Amino acid sequence: MRLSVLDQSTIVSGRSPDASIRESLALARHCEALGYKRYWLAEHHNSDSQAGTAPEILIAAIAATTMRIRVGSAGVMLPHYASLKVAEQFRVLEAIAPGRIDLGLGRAPGSDGRTAYALNPNAEVAAENFPAQVAEVLDWLAGGGPPEKHPFHGVRAQPLGPGIPEVWMLGSSDYGARVAAYFGLPYCFAHFITDGRGAAEALELYRRNYRPSERHPEPEAALCVFALAAETEAEAERLFSSRALWRIFRDRGQFPPLPSPEEAASYPYTEADRERIGRMRGRAIFGTGPRVAERLFALARDLRVEEVAVLTTVHDPEARRRSYALLAEEVALARAAA
Repeated sequence: MRLSVLDQSTIVSGRSPDASIRESLALARHCEALGYKRYWLAEHHNSDSQAGTAPEILIAAIAATTMRIRVGSAGVMLPHYASLKVAEQFRVLEAIAPGRIDLGLGRAPGSDGRTAYALNPNAEVAAENFPAQVAEVLDWLAGGGPPEKHPFHGVRAQPLGPGIPEVWMLGSSDYGARVAAYFGLPYCFAHFITDGRGAAEALELYRRNYRPSERHPEPEAALCVFALAAETEAEAERLFSSRALWRIFRDRGQFPPLPSPEEAASYPYTEADRERIGRMRGRAIFGTGPRVAERLFALARDLRVEEVAVLTTVHDPEARRRSYALLAEEVALARAAA
């Protein structure tokens, strides 16, 4: 099993949102030193929970300050943008860090409807034409641009070069799986959004319908999973309480900064809240390093994926760094024992 990272640049209570961007830069260097394969940046807009509104800019900053780790988007929400501009941005990124850039594409708005309209007044129509946009991006990244009968034939995305970014399709339903299979692209299922519901079905559909491409003759699937490791079960439980309370807010349609464990401890939960958290705790992956690694290995085995991107949202940046270190240590130990 390979380990990668998904970073949402989470905004936390008591710190300014811009601090979350600098924490992302520091965490990327930390995870590169730990041996993680990829570092993916999410895209959200008009949110008090996530500061990562422009993954392409963060990718550039991280790519310029790292040496080995692959850096990419998870994802660029394509209906917000012109296909040509996305291809140009990621060709520039490929020039900055040749052979290390991933372009993860998504269809979801990553925001509310009004914000999606502010980003692109034609976003709803663009979402319906998502597969056509994906085809345009792939053509421009390949260098030649759209085919002869396309209205933009002859337009090229610069800077041209010998390499191209690796394109991934992201999703939390079977739609992204179908698009990935049709274009012969790697596919990452957003397990952390659905708590795993629909993962097996989407991945099976992807593999069954996969059409081999030149770059990817075989299907390649990954998972993105929330996971949190700490030195003790009690500490992991304490750190997880922040996410549990935030999920309660999310279920009410509220997206505040991530609360601290102290704020979570003093919150006046209703009985319904406590029942919800109990169900959430049963599905969530948190605990000591060995326990979390064991569950990730089991999940990867059951769903037949070789790569897991880990999303860890905690209030304390040092605790988040420690969590990634504990997981990297356990996975390395498992490889050494194999």
